[in-house]
Amino acid sequence: MKYVELKHLCSPKQWKTVSTSNLISSGYPVYGANGIIGYHSEYNHKFPTLLVTCRGATCGEVNICEPFSYVNGNAMALDDLDESKVNIKYLYYYLKYRGFKDIISGSAQPQIIRSAIEKIKIPLIELAVQVKIVETVDKIIGVILKRQSQITVLDELTQSLFLETFGDPIQNLKDFKKLSLNNVLSNIQTGWSPVASNEPAINNEQGVLKLSAVTGGRYNFKENKKLLDGTPFKTEYEVKTGDILLTRKNTKELVGACSYVFDTQSNLMFSDLIFRLNIKDESIIQPIYLWRLLNTNAMKKELSSLASGSSGSMPNISKKNLNELLIIIPPINLQEEFINKIISLEQLRRDLIESVYSYEKLYESILQKAFKSELFQEQ
Repeated sequence: MKYVELKHLCSPKQWKTVSTSNLISSGYPVYGANGIIGYHSEYNHKFPTLLVTCRGATCGEVNICEPFSYVNGNAMALDDLDESKVNIKYLYYYLKYRGFKDIISGSAQPQIIRSAIEKIKIPLIELAVQVKIVETVDKIIGVILKRQSQITVLDELTQSLFLETFGDPIQNLKDFKKLSLNNVLSNIQTGWSPVASNEPAINNEQGVLKLSAVTGGRYNFKENKKLLDGTPFKTEYEVKTGDILLTRKNTKELVGACSYVFDTQSNLMFSDLIFRLNIKDESIIQPIYLWRLLNTNAMKKELSSLASGSSGSMPNISKKNLNELLIIIPPINLQEEFINKIISLEQLRRDLIESVYSYEKLYESILQKAFKSELFQEQ
């Protein structure tokens, strides 16, 4: 396979930056470090052009601008691409696959300079083969995006199903009984946060959950940190199937995020930034119902309002405030009917997530083979 330095395929350039005060509500799209940031009365790129973020925290991100766009100086435009040698999307996929860690300089303000990006070596193969690679990868990404869209629809359906069954939990127009959490919970348990490795615990190694294991509203046991050698494992904090976990401390937007544990890797503890809500009597309230109740938009606002904290610190929900939270208690048979539907939806959601994961692995494998010239044999 022949490798060619990028400077022989295009002319990397940073254009003059349009200040935010000169952006308008419509016109030609302006591309900054993270895609379109506004609009301008002029354009500096008539055709789609490959862009590499060259300043800031997202340094190394790759985009392709729309035709008739203005490209700001926070993105390096790979101008005058020689399309007789390289397909723009082939180059896009290669640069995303390769990354730019080796040429990013600066610590306080990461940056990529032209002299560095020009020296990147690009694997060149026949244009026809490049096109085949692009078509293959595009199809895989298309499937991933479709699955992700289906997951979003399922999440919206889950929210709608709750509201259709029980109504708004704050307005309580169906006049369900209301109780405070301390009437339905045997206790609220705070976890433990020992010093741990940055590496995750796998294959049932002992570990402790990160906040991100709960903040998505669905439990993700892979978001954990492995315990250091010699650190004791406290079984009273081990996460079990059927647990309800709630973040007690986080940003204002994420504090009070709640997850239900359908399944989990063993030997994982929940941290002291997470509460475990232990239900007193499941003939009164079911765990999955409580999980979905606390994930409604209305209850998320209620939970967020319970959080307090000094200036500069993350908001924190106290056990006292959480115990006083009023919730609706529908008849148990209605809860159970709802739960049966939720379990079916969650199984479908897990199947879609597994499909996304499989296609993402296929995507990685295809790119690896493609840029080693192993995917298609050149004619």
